[in-house]
Amino acid sequence: MHSPNDAIDALDGKLIRLLSEEPRIGVLECSRRLQVARGTVQARLDRLQARGVIGGFGPQVDPAALGYPVTAFATLEISQGQGADVRAHLVAVPEVLELHTITGQGDMLVRIVARSNADLQRVIDRVVGFDGIVRASTAIALENPVPYRVLPLVEQASRE
Repeated sequence: MHSPNDAIDALDGKLIRLLSEEPRIGVLECSRRLQVARGTVQARLDRLQARGVIGGFGPQVDPAALGYPVTAFATLEISQGQGADVRAHLVAVPEVLELHTITGQGDMLVRIVARSNADLQRVIDRVVGFDGIVRASTAIALENPVPYRVLPLVEQASRE
């Protein structure tokens, strides 16, 4: 957990936005565009990475472009004491993109992808084909009008 003293400032916000818009840009070009010293940019990047604000610089891959256009969310109820085993099982399923432990009706929320609606049944069967999973409820995503984003949070945090 970070304290309020860990908040990002305006320069951090500008740097994160620039890297989000142009992920292949170098430190020297960042410093030129932000009009600060190269060492300042590098120090800011190092600090943001060390704090976990920036988690990586890898490419954003679109599952649909890989042939997995169907996205679904499965809420799983698991047997008591089976959390670690269920997590290990789900990590082994390539179509499982995300796993969250949750409160409410279920114990875990899983984002999965499939090649088609028919293929989704195969994926669901593989996901729930584990003794530690008691029940699953699945919802197919129809569209994604607000894709995963953090830049609005970055902008808000850099103004606080």
